[in-house]
Amino acid sequence: MDLFEGLGNEFAPAKPAAPRPRKVGKKAAPPGPSPSVPAESQQDKSREAGTALPAVPLRDTLALASFVHPQATRETVLGSARVAYEFKRGKRKTIGFLVGAEGLSVRAPRWVTLRDVDAAIKEKSDWILRKLLETQQRHARVEATRIAWKDGAQFPFMGETVMIRLDPKHGFASVGGTLDASDDGHGPRILRLAVAQNAEASQIRDAAQAWLMRQARRLFIERLDHFAPRLGVRWKKLSLSNAATRWGSASADGSIRLNWRLIHFRLPVIDYVVAHELAHLRVMDHSHRFWETVESVVPDYDRLRQQLKDEAVPRWS
Repeated sequence: MDLFEGLGNEFAPAKPAAPRPRKVGKKAAPPGPSPSVPAESQQDKSREAGTALPAVPLRDTLALASFVHPQATRETVLGSARVAYEFKRGKRKTIGFLVGAEGLSVRAPRWVTLRDVDAAIKEKSDWILRKLLETQQRHARVEATRIAWKDGAQFPFMGETVMIRLDPKHGFASVGGTLDASDDGHGPRILRLAVAQNAEASQIRDAAQAWLMRQARRLFIERLDHFAPRLGVRWKKLSLSNAATRWGSASADGSIRLNWRLIHFRLPVIDYVVAHELAHLRVMDHSHRFWETVESVVPDYDRLRQQLKDEAVPRWS
C-alpha cells in the first residue's frame, strides 16, 4: 500500500433512461437510441473534438484566474476561474476528478455524454476550485524553497534550518560532512561539506543530498525498529525512494519504501509516515481498522498527516 500526496474525487452519474415516446396524433413516435449506449448529440461530438468555452466577455476573461493542465483538451469557466483540463474516457463506472501538480484531470465512462460531464464538473466546482487553489499555493511555496546551491545555502533538516559551509580541508572526507552548532549560538546549525569552494552547484547539491540520505536511512531504521514491536509486525527491508508524489509504501513481504526527503520534516511527522507504512503490514488497505491501528501508536496522526500535505519541502531539481 502507498501513501500518496494526490487529490481525487468521484462522481457517479445516473445512466440516461430511454426517452418517453412522443405522441403524434394517435401513434407514438419510435423510442430513441438504447439507453445502454446513449448517443451523443452532434453538438457534443464537436465539443469533444475541440475546446468548448462558455461565452464570456473579453474583459471578464482577461480578469479570470487561470488553471491550465499541460495536456488539456477541454476548457470551462467555474466561478471566476478559467479551467483547462485533461479529459479522457475509459472503462469505468463513474466520472473521476484528480487535482494534481499539473492541474485538473477528468475521467469519464464511455457512455456518459459531455453534457453530463459538464454538469458533474459544475456540481463539483467548489471542490475543484478549492483543490486547484490549494495546489497552486503549495506549488508557490515549493518554488519559494528552491535552493541556490552555494556556500551559505540553507534547507530544513528534521524541521530545523541548517546552513552549508564548503570546507574541503576538514578531516571528514570519508563521511562527506558533519553537522556542527551555529557559529554564534543563535543562527542555524552548520553543515560542513567536503566540497571545494569553486565546485559546481550540482556537486554541492549532490553532496548535500548524499549526506541527507545517510541521515534518513539511519533515522528511518531507528524509527522502524521503534514502532514495529508496538504494532506487532516485522519489517525485513528498507529502500529509500525519491518519488514526486509518494511518501512511502509497504509490501506484504515486509519491504518498506520511504522517501528520503521526509528527513526535512520534524520527527513527529516522520513517525507518522513510518507508523502508517508499518500499519499496512497488519491491514493492507485504508479501512477504519487501518486508521485505528495507526492511531494506537500515533494518536494525533490526523494533524501530522495534514502537516505533511501543507508544509513545503525544498525543490531539488
